[in-house]
Amino acid sequence: MALESIITPKRAEGAPWKMFFVGVLYSTFAVFLSIWIFKAYASIIMVLLTVIASVPLMYSTMKSQEKIVVKFKDEKAILKRHGEVLKYLLFLFGGFVVSYSFWFIVLPSTTVQFLFSSQIETISAINSKIVGEAISSSAIFLQIFLNNFKVLLFAIFFAFFYGAGAIFILTWNASVISAALGGFVKDKLAVYAASIGATGVFQYFQSYSLGFLRYSIHGIPEIAAYFIGGLAGSIISFAVINRDLEGSHYKKIMVDVIQLTLIAIAVLIIAALLEVYVTPIFF
Repeated sequence: MALESIITPKRAEGAPWKMFFVGVLYSTFAVFLSIWIFKAYASIIMVLLTVIASVPLMYSTMKSQEKIVVKFKDEKAILKRHGEVLKYLLFLFGGFVVSYSFWFIVLPSTTVQFLFSSQIETISAINSKIVGEAISSSAIFLQIFLNNFKVLLFAIFFAFFYGAGAIFILTWNASVISAALGGFVKDKLAVYAASIGATGVFQYFQSYSLGFLRYSIHGIPEIAAYFIGGLAGSIISFAVINRDLEGSHYKKIMVDVIQLTLIAIAVLIIAALLEVYVTPIFF
C-alpha cells in the first residue's frame, strides 16, 4: 500500500515528470526484493513486482479515461486528455528503463546473469534471428513491424481482459530494452578500457547517453504505440463493466477505440521505419 499511494492519476497529469521518479522507485524496489527473496526466478519476479506496484495507478488511469470518453462530447478534447495520460505513462516507462539499465551496469556480472537471464535470452533470440538471415531492409522493416504489431495486440488483449493488464507487457519490454541498453554500455566501456586503460565518469556518461539515444530513437514511439493500444483495450474493458456499450455511448466509445488503435498502428509503422532506416545511420 505504501508504494501504491505515492501518486494518483490527477497528480500525475499535473506533473508528469514526477512519474519518472515513481518508475525508478517501483523498479528499484522490485530489483532488490527479487534478488533477496526470489533469486532463482528474479528475472520474472522483478517484472511482476514492478507491475504489482503499478497496477493501482494504471487501473485508476484507465478507468478515468473510459469515464472521459463517456462524459466528453468533442473527440478532439477526448484525444487531448488521452495525450496527457500518455505523457506521464511514458515518463513512468522511462523510469523503469533508467532504473533497470542502471542496475544492469553497476551490479556484479554474476548477479546480472540471473537477474536479467530471461531478458538476455530474449535479446539473443532476436539478434540470432536477424543476423542469421540475409534479408533486405524492406524485409527487416516488415519483420520488425509484424513483431511489434503482435506485441500491440497482446497489449490490447491484456488490457481488455485484465483492465490494467497492458502494464505487464510494457514492463517486460522495459526490462528487455534495459538489458540491451546495459549490454551496449558495457561493451562501450570495455572498448574504452582497452584503448585508454581505464574508464571514468565521463566514459560512463558518454556510453550511457549513446546507448539511450540508440534505443530511444525508435523505442519511444514504439512504447507510445503500446500504451495507446493498452488504453484502447482498457476503455473497452471498463465500458463493458460499466455497461456503457449498452446505452447511447456505444458509438462514441467505439469511435474512440478505433481511432486509438489506428493511431497506435500508425505510430508503430513510424517506429519500425526509424529502427530500420534512421538508427543505423548513427549507430
